[in-house]
Amino acid sequence: MDNKPTSKKKVIIEHNKVNEVALALVQEVINAAIQIVEDAEHPIKNVKWITHGEFTEERGRRNIEEFVLTWEYQNRWVHYTEFIERKDLIHSFHYIYCVRWSVPTARRPIPRVTAATYFTIKINKNKPPDAPIDVSYIFEFHSLLHRPGATRFRERWTRDMIEAKNILLNQIPLDSIV
Repeated sequence: MDNKPTSKKKVIIEHNKVNEVALALVQEVINAAIQIVEDAEHPIKNVKWITHGEFTEERGRRNIEEFVLTWEYQNRWVHYTEFIERKDLIHSFHYIYCVRWSVPTARRPIPRVTAATYFTIKINKNKPPDAPIDVSYIFEFHSLLHRPGATRFRERWTRDMIEAKNILLNQIPLDSIV
């Protein structure tokens, strides 16, 4: 029996696997390099967040509004920020805010649907007054928790939320609501 043809096939298959892994690795390196260049050209913006001692419901709302104004989006979008509730937990208070987004038009100045971004400001009961507040936010329909200064806002997220709601509303016959 001659094993040479079988071993030659095995070498070719292993060579192909090595090429596959190498190409995947090169693609990851290229993607990482592109991301580094994009981040350098367009740094993620943030604001100076208030401290535990400076915090009030209204100051928290204004700080969130200031942060949202650093995001890049078209002028057609309007938004407002409102305080929703305060949760008293064992070691902290969670202040929940909602930023509502919409695109009013001349034909529909009051839009049928809005998109929401929910912010949580965590005030730890044991932290000193000069400690910074802990801020996180999440977009409606999304499960990824964001932190200010760590994620670049994408206008597409709000647009997708509004489009999904409009599609859903268009599927419901108006006579079935009444």
